[in-house]
Amino acid sequence: MIAAALASSPPPLPGFLNAISAPLQQFGLWAIGLLITLEDFGVPAPGETILIAGALYAGAGRLNIVAVGLAGFIAAVIGDNIGFAIGHFGGRVLALRWGKYVFLTEERLDKAERFFDRRGAIVITFARFVEGLRQANGIIAGITGMHWLRFLIFNAIGAALWVGTWVSIGYFAGNHISTIYHYINLYSYYVLIALGVLILGYIVWRLRRRRRRLAAAAASRVSEAHESSGTSEAAEVVPDEHTASGAAPDEHPARQGTADRHAPGRS
Repeated sequence: MIAAALASSPPPLPGFLNAISAPLQQFGLWAIGLLITLEDFGVPAPGETILIAGALYAGAGRLNIVAVGLAGFIAAVIGDNIGFAIGHFGGRVLALRWGKYVFLTEERLDKAERFFDRRGAIVITFARFVEGLRQANGIIAGITGMHWLRFLIFNAIGAALWVGTWVSIGYFAGNHISTIYHYINLYSYYVLIALGVLILGYIVWRLRRRRRRLAAAAASRVSEAHESSGTSEAAEVVPDEHTASGAAPDEHPARQGTADRHAPGRS
């Protein structure tokens, strides 16, 4: 009887997972779906944590692992699309209205839109693995005007990768999940820092290239101004020479008349 009771009791959740053991035991898959949905449009909820806990329960035979994966995937897609709608229908107006206080101008927002058009697919796909971006990527994509169908496709790919990774790790890791989770989060922050350095380097490179282009354009304009002023001066000199050469013959009759009046034998 004792063995049967132990077998039917849920497995002890290690460390950081203890906080969500109660809702997981009481509501099961519904708790997984609800918390992931809330987390994915910005609400501070332990969505990733309960997904891992659900996978641990599945590994102990308390939940179906396929059902856990499907619940997590559907909730992740729905949550991010709610965030996208919030950003699309209200976020840009709010960003332009209040963004001036954080130096967010319409021009900078337009540049962000162009960036998401070119690189948004990569950001959306892997944002789920970074704390902070996972909660905000849908809202940011909506604010920057990313096309919804494009967002939906790459968001679904990212959700499948994220859910598949954590469900697999949680299912097979057992009590080692605390150590694994710690190191994955630690290295994800390193990756985020490296990404920030790369973005900063890219911005500096773009600014330096822009300055070189502006300097070259300014030098070209100065050179063209010098050339045009030289041409104008040359054009002004040429008529004067013609005038001088045209006036020379008029001087000869006057000189000739003066010479005739002073010639000997004339009175």
